[in-house]
Amino acid sequence: MFKSPLLTACAVAVGFLVGAAAHADTLAKIKESGAISLGVRESSGALAFTLGDGKYAGFHFDVCSRVLADVQKKLGLAKMDIKYQPVTSQNRIPLVQNGTVDIECGSTTNNATRQKDVTFAVTTFVEEVRIAVKASSGITNIGQLNGKNVATTTGTTSVQLLRKHERSAGMDFKEVFGKDHADSFLLLETGRADAFVMDGQILAGNIAKSKAPGDYRIVGEVLSVEPIAIMMRKDDPAFKKAVDGSIQAMIKSGDLAKLYDKWFVQPIPPTNTRVGLPLSEATKAAWASGDPADALPNAVPYMQAFGHMVLAWIWLDVSLVDVNQVAIKNIAARAGRAGSAAYFYHYELPKIGAWLQVVSNRDRTCADLPEDAF
Repeated sequence: MFKSPLLTACAVAVGFLVGAAAHADTLAKIKESGAISLGVRESSGALAFTLGDGKYAGFHFDVCSRVLADVQKKLGLAKMDIKYQPVTSQNRIPLVQNGTVDIECGSTTNNATRQKDVTFAVTTFVEEVRIAVKASSGITNIGQLNGKNVATTTGTTSVQLLRKHERSAGMDFKEVFGKDHADSFLLLETGRADAFVMDGQILAGNIAKSKAPGDYRIVGEVLSVEPIAIMMRKDDPAFKKAVDGSIQAMIKSGDLAKLYDKWFVQPIPPTNTRVGLPLSEATKAAWASGDPADALPNAVPYMQAFGHMVLAWIWLDVSLVDVNQVAIKNIAARAGRAGSAAYFYHYELPKIGAWLQVVSNRDRTCADLPEDAF
């Protein structure tokens, strides 16, 4: 019943995001200046981090190094200077927008909100947001964070995610913020925070590099699944095509898988420890799809909404039919069924309504959904 408008709306969303007229011309800028500005992170787990003395490393750093070598070859430059510009979760998007950074190779989530300001390459990593705690804390899930101090990094999607969980679960915890991921981990390490909520590989990377890795655990349910990608200026299709083409060639040749193994499975500097994060099925699927990264985050609201619909149909069918069946004699069972139906009427159906408003109007896109709609 919903197949046609769903496909139409998602096609409109992706077309809207990738069909804008070109304004920036990064390739021309690089060719004229013989240089490019690379946005780097200092503590984004094994994706990107500093070794000190102006040296950087990590999976995304290596990916970008390969991409820039391809760009240099494409432009026919005998030499291309790479200027490293450290960025934080707070300033990375503004620095890309204003031209200070040409390409950012860190740990940035590709979502519809950010696509209004910047563009992303094909997805290179699919992240799971988790919780890191001290092993001695006894905390095993997000429900146990009520009344606790919870750290996350300013300017990340984990901030909104935490607040969403706090509202939906009726919890009350105090948010404490680090200026970068290392600072957030330090809040946990020094006892100023009881938990650190962030991308799983960032948590694993910081734990691996800590003084006592065995003192920490990554626990609880997966709070969110997010596509991570290299970030560039918006409305520059020629540069995006060059970057996407380089990454897709690495996927096809198997070089991207080798880089993943190098940084997430094998021992890494500076302490020669292992992150121990085998390639996930979600990341494999993202690599195999060959679709622009824009498609995944725009599809997420629809997939979530469809999940709500399926659950609602099942629960409402069971609840409203069974509660009226003579065979159900137990008053408690009847009350439970009715309560389940009331829950879905009150909480799930408004969400489905928000989804239907988007898919029934072809002039709107996935990006029109408010961030907390689902």
